Amino acid sequence: MSRRRRPARRGRGKDPGWEGAGLAVLAALALWSLVTGAFRWLAAHPAVTVLLLAVVGGALGLWTRSRWRRAQGERVRRHGLRYVLPQLDGLHHREFEHAVRDLMRRDGCSDAVQVGGAGDNGADVKATDPFGRLWVIQCKHRRAGLAGAAVGTPDLHVLNGTGRPVHHGDIIVLVTNGRFTTKAVDFARSQHLHLVDRTLLAQWAGGSTPLWDLLPTQPPPLP
Repeated sequence: MSRRRRPARRGRGKDPGWEGAGLAVLAALALWSLVTGAFRWLAAHPAVTVLLLAVVGGALGLWTRSRWRRAQGERVRRHGLRYVLPQLDGLHHREFEHAVRDLMRRDGCSDAVQVGGAGDNGADVKATDPFGRLWVIQCKHRRAGLAGAAVGTPDLHVLNGTGRPVHHGDIIVLVTNGRFTTKAVDFARSQHLHLVDRTLLAQWAGGSTPLWDLLPTQPPPLP
């Protein structure tokens, strides 16, 4: 009686899972080798490292500023705060200070506050801009607008004497819905004070551009 032949056993195939894991390990080792090699090369060339850091830092700064500007534009469109000069002329002087405060908030100074009143030491509005600079602002409202009395050097003397020493401001500004005397303009220029007259106020209050981008002399960045 003949025996039945058992079917031959097939050889076991390779497990595809192990192959994938092996490739992943090899790729990780290759990447690690490249990274460590790059670090060693940079350590041997410090000048290149400094240059790369400067480039990356500059690019990051530009990206951050661009992103902030886009966000600021969105805030302005969302809130839509605008004033025309007849509105500002018709305000009480305290309401005018509140309007300046609200415009600074619109520009991104979330901590803007009205501080004018008895014993204000020349400051009516304080605000910190998105760049970390403290603004100290004095407001001079004129019911008659351009026809009202021009703001002269006595008011600037007070602001100049307290803006930085007392309030520790980085940017000192006087805002009016009227005009300034020629002497006041000259004094402000010599003391690095910023003036916002009726024309500039109309641009700022009626538009959406932050005040620091409208000033004829750009405020310096913080050191």
